Amino acid sequence: MRQLLDTYSDRFLIEPFDPDHPIVRLHEPTFGSEEIWEALDSLLTTQVTMGAKVRRFEESFSERYGFGASMMVNSGSSANLLAFAALCNPAMPDHLKPGDEVIVPALSWSTTVWPIVQHGLVPVIVDIDRATLNIDPDELERAVSDKTRGVMLVHVYGNPCNMSAIMDTVNRHSLQLVEDCCEALDSYYDDKPVGSFGRIGTFSFYFSHHITTLEGGMCVTSDDACAELIRILRAHGWIRESANQQEYASNHPSVDPRFLFVNSGYNLRATELQGGFGFVQLEKLGNFVDIRRDNAHYWKQELGLLDQFFEFQEETLGGAHSWFGFPMAIKSNAPFTVNELTDHLNRQGIETRPIIAGNIAAQPALKLYEHRVVGELQKSNHIMKNGFTFGNHQWINQEARKYVADAVKGFVVDRGLA
Repeated sequence: MRQLLDTYSDRFLIEPFDPDHPIVRLHEPTFGSEEIWEALDSLLTTQVTMGAKVRRFEESFSERYGFGASMMVNSGSSANLLAFAALCNPAMPDHLKPGDEVIVPALSWSTTVWPIVQHGLVPVIVDIDRATLNIDPDELERAVSDKTRGVMLVHVYGNPCNMSAIMDTVNRHSLQLVEDCCEALDSYYDDKPVGSFGRIGTFSFYFSHHITTLEGGMCVTSDDACAELIRILRAHGWIRESANQQEYASNHPSVDPRFLFVNSGYNLRATELQGGFGFVQLEKLGNFVDIRRDNAHYWKQELGLLDQFFEFQEETLGGAHSWFGFPMAIKSNAPFTVNELTDHLNRQGIETRPIIAGNIAAQPALKLYEHRVVGELQKSNHIMKNGFTFGNHQWINQEARKYVADAVKGFVVDRGLA
Protein backbone atom coordinates (compact mmCIF):
# COMPACT_ATOMS: atom_id res chain seq x y z
CA MET A 1 0.00 0.00 0.00
CA ARG A 2 2.73 2.49 0.96
CA GLN A 3 4.64 1.80 -2.26
CA LEU A 4 1.46 2.37 -4.30
CA LEU A 5 0.96 5.69 -2.54
CA ASP A 6 4.54 6.73 -3.29
CA THR A 7 4.09 5.85 -6.95
CA TYR A 8 0.78 7.67 -7.19
CA SER A 9 2.19 10.74 -5.46
CA ASP A 10 5.22 10.95 -7.73
CA ARG A 11 3.09 10.51 -10.85
CA PHE A 12 0.05 12.68 -10.14
CA LEU A 13 0.73 15.11 -7.28
CA ILE A 14 4.01 16.52 -8.56
CA GLU A 15 3.72 18.32 -11.89
CA PRO A 16 7.11 19.57 -13.06
CA PHE A 17 7.16 22.61 -15.30
CA ASP A 18 6.73 21.58 -18.93
CA PRO A 19 8.24 24.13 -21.37
CA ASP A 20 6.14 22.66 -24.18
CA HIS A 21 2.90 23.19 -22.24
CA PRO A 22 3.84 25.91 -19.75
CA ILE A 23 1.59 26.50 -16.76
CA VAL A 24 2.60 28.39 -13.61
CA ARG A 25 -0.18 28.18 -11.07
CA LEU A 26 -0.64 30.32 -8.00
CA HIS A 27 -0.12 27.26 -5.86
CA GLU A 28 0.51 23.53 -6.11
CA PRO A 29 -0.02 20.78 -3.52
CA THR A 30 2.67 20.71 -0.84
CA PHE A 31 1.71 17.23 0.31
CA GLY A 32 2.47 13.74 -0.94
CA SER A 33 2.31 10.11 0.07
CA GLU A 34 3.58 10.67 3.63
CA GLU A 35 0.71 12.99 4.49
CA ILE A 36 -1.84 10.76 2.74
CA TRP A 37 -0.52 7.81 4.73
CA GLU A 38 -0.99 9.75 7.97
CA ALA A 39 -4.58 10.51 6.98
CA LEU A 40 -5.25 6.88 6.05
CA ASP A 41 -3.77 5.73 9.35
CA SER A 42 -6.25 7.94 11.21
CA LEU A 43 -9.15 6.66 9.13
CA LEU A 44 -8.15 3.01 9.50
CA THR A 45 -7.74 3.29 13.27
CA THR A 46 -10.99 5.34 13.42
CA GLN A 47 -9.18 7.85 15.66
CA VAL A 48 -10.18 10.88 13.64
CA THR A 49 -11.29 13.59 16.08
CA MET A 50 -8.82 15.90 17.80
CA GLY A 51 -6.36 13.90 19.83
CA ALA A 52 -2.77 12.70 19.97
CA LYS A 53 -1.76 13.72 16.42
CA VAL A 54 -3.07 17.24 16.88
CA ARG A 55 -1.20 17.54 20.19
CA ARG A 56 1.99 16.22 18.55
CA PHE A 57 1.75 18.87 15.84
CA GLU A 58 1.03 21.61 18.39
CA GLU A 59 4.05 20.58 20.47
CA SER A 60 6.32 20.41 17.41
CA PHE A 61 5.13 23.84 16.28
CA SER A 62 5.84 25.36 19.69
CA GLU A 63 9.24 23.69 19.90
CA ARG A 64 10.29 24.84 16.43
CA TYR A 65 9.53 28.51 17.08
CA GLY A 66 9.79 28.80 20.84
CA PHE A 67 6.12 29.60 21.35
CA GLY A 68 4.86 29.05 24.86
CA ALA A 69 1.72 27.29 23.65
CA SER A 70 0.18 26.41 20.29
CA MET A 71 -3.50 25.55 19.85
CA MET A 72 -4.57 24.06 16.51
CA VAL A 73 -7.93 25.02 15.02
CA ASN A 74 -9.84 24.32 11.82
CA SER A 75 -8.68 27.43 9.91
CA GLY A 76 -6.60 30.59 10.11
CA SER A 77 -9.83 32.58 10.16
CA SER A 78 -10.93 30.58 13.20
CA ALA A 79 -7.58 31.36 14.82
CA ASN A 80 -8.31 35.08 14.37
CA LEU A 81 -11.81 34.57 15.77
CA LEU A 82 -10.48 32.76 18.84
CA ALA A 83 -7.82 35.41 19.44
CA PHE A 84 -10.47 38.11 19.84
CA ALA A 85 -12.88 35.79 21.62
CA ALA A 86 -10.18 35.34 24.27
CA LEU A 87 -9.24 39.03 24.50
CA CYS A 88 -12.92 40.04 24.81
CA ASN A 89 -13.94 37.31 27.23
CA PRO A 90 -15.05 38.39 30.74
CA ALA A 91 -12.73 35.75 32.19
CA MET A 92 -9.77 37.70 30.77
CA PRO A 93 -8.55 40.43 33.15
CA ASP A 94 -8.93 43.92 31.64
CA HIS A 95 -10.66 42.41 28.61
CA LEU A 96 -11.63 44.37 25.52
CA LYS A 97 -15.19 45.69 25.55
CA PRO A 98 -17.73 46.67 22.86
CA GLY A 99 -16.89 50.08 21.46
CA ASP A 100 -13.14 49.69 22.01
CA GLU A 101 -11.07 50.45 18.94
CA VAL A 102 -8.61 48.08 17.25
CA ILE A 103 -6.24 49.44 14.61
CA VAL A 104 -5.92 47.37 11.44
CA PRO A 105 -3.94 47.92 8.21
CA ALA A 106 -6.04 48.71 5.17
CA LEU A 107 -4.25 46.04 3.14
CA SER A 108 -5.68 42.98 4.85
CA TRP A 109 -8.05 40.05 4.53
CA SER A 110 -11.74 39.98 5.42
CA THR A 111 -11.35 37.64 8.38
CA THR A 112 -8.60 39.81 9.78
CA VAL A 113 -11.34 42.40 10.37
CA TRP A 114 -14.52 40.38 10.94
CA PRO A 115 -13.59 38.98 14.38
CA ILE A 116 -13.11 42.58 15.52
CA VAL A 117 -16.57 43.51 14.25
CA GLN A 118 -18.15 40.30 15.54
CA HIS A 119 -17.07 41.14 19.09
CA GLY A 120 -18.52 44.64 19.02
CA LEU A 121 -15.14 46.33 18.60
CA VAL A 122 -14.52 49.15 16.14
CA PRO A 123 -11.86 48.57 13.44
CA VAL A 124 -9.73 51.63 12.73
CA ILE A 125 -8.28 51.40 9.22
CA VAL A 126 -4.85 52.91 8.57
CA ASP A 127 -2.59 53.09 5.54
CA ILE A 128 0.44 51.00 4.67
CA ASP A 129 4.06 51.60 3.87
CA ARG A 130 4.23 51.45 0.07
CA ALA A 131 7.62 49.72 0.03
CA THR A 132 6.96 46.88 2.51
CA LEU A 133 3.14 46.74 2.02
CA ASN A 134 2.83 46.45 5.81
CA ILE A 135 1.14 48.83 8.22
CA ASP A 136 2.87 52.21 8.35
CA PRO A 137 4.13 52.68 11.96
CA ASP A 138 3.63 56.46 11.70
CA GLU A 139 0.01 55.97 10.62
CA LEU A 140 -0.47 53.50 13.46
CA GLU A 141 0.74 56.08 15.97
CA ARG A 142 -1.44 58.78 14.40
CA ALA A 143 -4.55 56.60 14.69
CA VAL A 144 -4.36 56.04 18.46
CA SER A 145 -7.25 57.67 20.32
CA ASP A 146 -8.53 57.50 23.88
CA LYS A 147 -10.72 54.57 22.72
CA THR A 148 -7.89 52.52 21.21
CA ARG A 149 -7.26 49.25 23.04
CA GLY A 150 -5.72 46.97 20.43
CA VAL A 151 -3.80 46.47 17.20
CA MET A 152 -4.26 43.70 14.64
CA LEU A 153 -1.18 43.43 12.42
CA VAL A 154 -0.79 41.63 9.10
CA HIS A 155 2.67 40.50 7.98
CA VAL A 156 1.82 40.91 4.31
CA TYR A 157 2.84 37.99 2.10
CA GLY A 158 5.37 36.87 4.69
CA ASN A 159 7.16 40.21 5.06
CA PRO A 160 7.53 40.91 8.79
CA CYS A 161 6.29 44.28 10.00
CA ASN A 162 8.63 46.85 11.53
CA MET A 163 8.18 45.41 14.99
CA SER A 164 10.62 47.78 16.74
CA ALA A 165 8.53 50.83 15.82
CA ILE A 166 5.23 49.03 16.35
CA MET A 167 6.13 47.65 19.78
CA ASP A 168 7.15 51.15 20.85
CA THR A 169 3.61 52.37 20.11
CA VAL A 170 2.00 49.26 21.59
CA ASN A 171 3.95 49.50 24.84
CA ARG A 172 3.59 53.28 25.30
CA HIS A 173 -0.19 53.11 24.87
CA SER A 174 -0.67 49.75 26.66
CA LEU A 175 -2.37 48.16 23.66
CA GLN A 176 -3.26 44.51 23.08
CA LEU A 177 -1.44 43.19 20.00
CA VAL A 178 -2.60 40.32 17.80
CA GLU A 179 -0.38 39.27 14.88
CA ASP A 180 -2.09 37.86 11.81
CA CYS A 181 0.71 35.64 10.48
CA CYS A 182 -1.52 33.61 8.18
CA GLU A 183 0.67 34.43 5.16
CA ALA A 184 3.90 34.63 7.13
CA LEU A 185 4.90 31.19 8.37
CA ASP A 186 8.69 31.00 8.91
CA SER A 187 9.16 34.77 8.78
CA TYR A 188 11.36 36.50 11.34
CA TYR A 189 12.06 39.98 12.61
CA ASP A 190 15.32 40.57 14.46
CA ASP A 191 15.75 36.77 14.58
CA LYS A 192 12.43 36.32 16.41
CA PRO A 193 9.58 34.46 14.66
CA VAL A 194 6.52 36.46 13.78
CA GLY A 195 3.71 35.60 16.13
CA SER A 196 5.96 35.92 19.18
CA PHE A 197 5.70 39.70 19.61
CA GLY A 198 2.01 40.10 20.41
CA ARG A 199 -0.34 38.70 23.05
CA ILE A 200 -1.56 36.19 20.44
CA GLY A 201 -0.30 35.17 17.01
CA THR A 202 -2.34 33.35 14.38
CA PHE A 203 -1.31 31.12 11.47
CA SER A 204 -3.07 29.42 8.56
CA PHE A 205 -2.45 26.05 6.94
CA TYR A 206 -4.89 26.45 4.07
CA PHE A 207 -4.20 24.49 0.87
CA SER A 208 -2.37 27.38 -0.83
CA HIS A 209 -0.14 28.36 2.09
CA HIS A 210 3.49 27.55 2.91
CA ILE A 211 2.42 24.22 4.37
CA THR A 212 -1.06 22.79 4.51
CA THR A 213 -3.38 20.73 6.64
CA LEU A 214 -5.92 21.29 3.81
CA GLU A 215 -7.85 23.60 6.10
CA GLY A 216 -6.38 24.48 9.47
CA GLY A 217 -4.80 27.13 11.64
CA MET A 218 -3.00 27.81 14.89
CA CYS A 219 -3.17 30.26 17.79
CA VAL A 220 0.09 30.82 19.65
CA THR A 221 0.79 32.67 22.88
CA SER A 222 3.31 32.84 25.71
CA ASP A 223 0.53 33.77 28.15
CA ASP A 224 -0.53 30.62 30.03
CA ALA A 225 -3.89 32.07 31.10
CA CYS A 226 -4.62 33.12 27.52
CA ALA A 227 -3.70 29.65 26.21
CA GLU A 228 -5.97 28.04 28.80
CA LEU A 229 -8.89 30.26 27.77
CA ILE A 230 -8.34 29.60 24.05
CA ARG A 231 -8.43 25.82 24.66
CA ILE A 232 -11.73 26.17 26.51
CA LEU A 233 -13.28 28.49 23.92
CA ARG A 234 -12.09 26.28 21.06
CA ALA A 235 -14.33 23.40 22.14
CA HIS A 236 -17.73 24.32 23.54
CA GLY A 237 -16.48 26.05 26.70
CA TRP A 238 -15.83 22.78 28.51
CA ILE A 239 -12.75 21.69 30.43
CA ARG A 240 -11.75 18.63 28.39
CA GLU A 241 -8.60 20.29 26.96
CA SER A 242 -7.89 22.41 30.03
CA ALA A 243 -4.61 22.12 31.92
CA ASN A 244 -6.58 22.77 35.13
CA GLN A 245 -9.30 20.15 34.90
CA GLN A 246 -8.94 19.02 38.49
CA GLU A 247 -9.20 22.55 39.82
CA TYR A 248 -12.37 23.22 37.85
CA ALA A 249 -13.86 19.90 38.95
CA SER A 250 -13.09 20.61 42.61
CA ASN A 251 -14.69 24.04 42.39
CA HIS A 252 -17.88 22.60 40.86
CA PRO A 253 -18.41 19.18 42.53
CA SER A 254 -22.11 19.05 41.68
CA VAL A 255 -21.42 18.88 37.92
CA ASP A 256 -20.10 15.76 36.17
CA PRO A 257 -16.50 16.77 35.21
CA ARG A 258 -16.84 14.97 31.89
CA PHE A 259 -19.36 17.62 30.83
CA LEU A 260 -18.37 20.65 32.84
CA PHE A 261 -18.73 23.96 30.98
CA VAL A 262 -16.96 26.95 32.47
CA ASN A 263 -17.31 29.48 29.65
CA SER A 264 -18.90 30.10 26.29
CA GLY A 265 -17.33 28.44 23.28
CA TYR A 266 -17.33 27.28 19.69
CA ASN A 267 -16.45 24.07 17.92
CA LEU A 268 -13.29 25.06 16.06
CA ARG A 269 -11.33 21.87 16.65
CA ALA A 270 -8.98 20.33 14.13
CA THR A 271 -9.08 16.66 13.20
CA GLU A 272 -6.44 13.97 13.61
CA LEU A 273 -6.07 13.86 9.83
CA GLN A 274 -5.11 17.52 9.89
CA GLY A 275 -2.77 17.07 12.83
CA GLY A 276 -0.99 14.23 11.05
CA PHE A 277 -0.68 16.32 7.90
CA GLY A 278 0.79 19.24 9.83
CA PHE A 279 3.41 17.17 11.64
CA VAL A 280 4.76 15.77 8.37
CA GLN A 281 4.54 19.09 6.55
CA LEU A 282 6.47 20.95 9.23
CA GLU A 283 9.60 18.94 8.39
CA LYS A 284 9.37 20.11 4.77
CA LEU A 285 8.83 23.78 5.54
CA GLY A 286 12.45 24.90 5.60
CA ASN A 287 13.12 23.62 2.09
CA PHE A 288 9.87 25.11 0.78
CA VAL A 289 10.73 28.56 2.13
CA ASP A 290 14.30 28.38 0.83
CA ILE A 291 12.90 27.85 -2.68
CA ARG A 292 10.49 30.77 -2.28
CA ARG A 293 13.29 33.08 -1.12
CA ASP A 294 15.55 32.01 -3.97
CA ASN A 295 12.78 32.60 -6.53
CA ALA A 296 11.97 36.04 -5.11
CA HIS A 297 15.65 37.04 -5.25
CA TYR A 298 15.77 35.98 -8.91
CA TRP A 299 12.64 37.94 -9.86
CA LYS A 300 13.80 41.02 -8.00
CA GLN A 301 17.01 40.96 -10.04
CA GLU A 302 15.43 40.16 -13.40
CA LEU A 303 12.34 42.36 -13.19
CA GLY A 304 14.15 45.10 -11.33
CA LEU A 305 15.60 46.06 -14.72
CA LEU A 306 12.11 47.38 -15.51
CA ASP A 307 11.70 49.48 -12.38
CA GLN A 308 10.59 52.46 -14.44
CA PHE A 309 7.29 50.57 -14.81
CA PHE A 310 7.10 48.34 -11.74
CA GLU A 311 7.54 48.51 -7.98
CA PHE A 312 8.26 45.51 -5.83
CA GLN A 313 7.72 44.66 -2.19
CA GLU A 314 10.85 45.41 -0.19
CA GLU A 315 11.91 43.13 2.65
CA THR A 316 11.62 44.92 6.00
CA LEU A 317 14.97 46.02 7.40
CA GLY A 318 15.93 43.46 10.03
CA GLY A 319 13.39 40.96 8.71
CA ALA A 320 13.47 37.58 6.99
CA HIS A 321 10.69 37.36 4.39
CA SER A 322 9.04 33.98 3.60
CA TRP A 323 7.49 35.14 0.28
CA PHE A 324 3.95 33.75 0.24
CA GLY A 325 3.81 35.04 -3.36
CA PHE A 326 5.64 37.65 -5.40
CA PRO A 327 3.66 40.89 -5.09
CA MET A 328 4.33 43.80 -7.42
CA ALA A 329 2.52 46.87 -8.69
CA ILE A 330 2.32 48.94 -11.86
CA LYS A 331 3.59 52.46 -11.30
CA SER A 332 0.93 55.14 -11.67
CA ASN A 333 2.65 56.72 -14.69
CA ALA A 334 3.15 53.43 -16.58
CA PRO A 335 1.70 53.39 -20.13
CA PHE A 336 -0.33 50.26 -19.46
CA THR A 337 -2.72 48.94 -16.80
CA VAL A 338 -2.51 46.04 -14.41
CA ASN A 339 -5.37 44.32 -16.25
CA GLU A 340 -3.50 44.50 -19.54
CA LEU A 341 -0.45 42.89 -18.00
CA THR A 342 -2.29 40.20 -16.02
CA ASP A 343 -4.45 39.32 -19.03
CA HIS A 344 -1.21 38.81 -20.98
CA LEU A 345 0.25 36.62 -18.25
CA ASN A 346 -2.93 34.58 -17.95
CA ARG A 347 -2.85 33.92 -21.69
CA GLN A 348 0.69 32.61 -21.19
CA GLY A 349 -0.54 30.13 -18.57
CA ILE A 350 0.66 32.22 -15.61
CA GLU A 351 -2.02 32.60 -12.96
CA THR A 352 -2.35 35.92 -11.12
CA ARG A 353 -4.46 37.41 -8.35
CA PRO A 354 -4.94 40.69 -6.44
CA ILE A 355 -2.86 41.33 -3.31
CA ILE A 356 -4.92 40.09 -0.36
CA ALA A 357 -8.30 41.91 -0.43
CA GLY A 358 -6.86 45.26 -1.46
CA ASN A 359 -7.99 48.19 0.65
CA ILE A 360 -10.44 46.55 3.06
CA ALA A 361 -12.13 49.92 3.68
CA ALA A 362 -13.14 50.00 0.00
CA GLN A 363 -14.96 46.67 0.26
CA PRO A 364 -18.75 47.13 0.39
CA ALA A 365 -19.16 44.74 3.31
CA LEU A 366 -17.28 47.01 5.71
CA LYS A 367 -19.73 49.83 5.03
CA LEU A 368 -22.37 47.80 6.89
CA TYR A 369 -20.48 48.12 10.17
CA GLU A 370 -19.11 50.86 12.37
CA HIS A 371 -15.47 51.63 11.62
CA ARG A 372 -13.09 54.55 11.45
CA VAL A 373 -10.71 55.45 8.62
CA VAL A 374 -7.56 57.47 9.27
CA GLY A 375 -6.33 59.53 6.32
CA GLU A 376 -6.87 59.03 2.62
CA LEU A 377 -5.45 55.47 2.39
CA GLN A 378 -3.82 56.50 -0.87
CA LYS A 379 -1.10 53.85 -0.75
CA SER A 380 -3.56 51.04 -0.08
CA ASN A 381 -5.79 52.33 -2.86
CA HIS A 382 -2.79 52.33 -5.21
CA ILE A 383 -2.07 48.69 -4.41
CA MET A 384 -5.72 47.74 -4.82
CA LYS A 385 -5.85 49.43 -8.24
CA ASN A 386 -2.39 48.53 -9.57
CA GLY A 387 -1.08 45.58 -7.57
CA PHE A 388 -1.06 41.87 -8.36
CA THR A 389 0.92 38.75 -7.63
CA PHE A 390 1.84 35.50 -9.33
CA GLY A 391 2.69 32.22 -7.70
CA ASN A 392 5.84 31.51 -5.73
CA HIS A 393 5.91 27.98 -4.38
CA GLN A 394 8.02 24.87 -4.00
CA TRP A 395 7.48 23.53 -7.55
CA ILE A 396 8.58 26.69 -9.35
CA ASN A 397 12.00 25.70 -10.63
CA GLN A 398 14.58 27.66 -12.60
CA GLU A 399 12.79 27.04 -15.91
CA ALA A 400 9.43 28.15 -14.52
CA ARG A 401 10.70 31.30 -12.89
CA LYS A 402 12.59 32.28 -16.06
CA TYR A 403 9.40 31.70 -18.05
CA VAL A 404 7.52 34.11 -15.77
CA ALA A 405 10.24 36.76 -15.97
CA ASP A 406 10.45 36.43 -19.76
CA ALA A 407 6.66 36.78 -20.04
CA VAL A 408 6.68 40.05 -18.08
CA LYS A 409 9.65 41.39 -20.03
CA GLY A 410 8.07 40.23 -23.31
CA PHE A 411 4.92 42.21 -22.54
CA VAL A 412 7.01 45.38 -22.18
CA VAL A 413 9.10 44.65 -25.29
CA ASP A 414 6.04 43.92 -27.43
CA ARG A 415 4.78 47.42 -26.63
CA GLY A 416 8.04 48.96 -27.78
CA LEU A 417 8.87 50.15 -24.26
CA ALA A 418 12.21 48.39 -23.84
